[in-house]
Amino acid sequence: MRRVILSYEACTLDVCAEICKLRFSTMATQPNPLEQTLQDFQFPQREAAFFYGLFLRGHSAEELRKDIQVPAAVLAKWDRETVREPQLRPILETIVRYRQHVLAIFENLICHDATTQKLQ
Repeated sequence: MRRVILSYEACTLDVCAEICKLRFSTMATQPNPLEQTLQDFQFPQREAAFFYGLFLRGHSAEELRKDIQVPAAVLAKWDRETVREPQLRPILETIVRYRQHVLAIFENLICHDATTQKLQ
């Protein structure tokens, strides 16, 4: 049967072969949620391409625009949340800018598609 040590006491390999020598918190091994969140916003082209693919498969451009945009009701709710938790504001502002960027790329793809089809 394996032993699990739940305390943060220092332990050595002499005690048991299954335990580590260095003490550390399990949180130290977990990814930083803020870093992960910011990494998700590095490639708006990918998300715009996803929505453009849906458009090419017959989904309405207007419905897709609504899906990309952050609705006014959600923006108002986020604004109220940042009053209680001000550290959220930079993250939420990043989300809004990202969604606007995705929408701009999506619009450009649709306009380019329409122009290309007119030329043919």
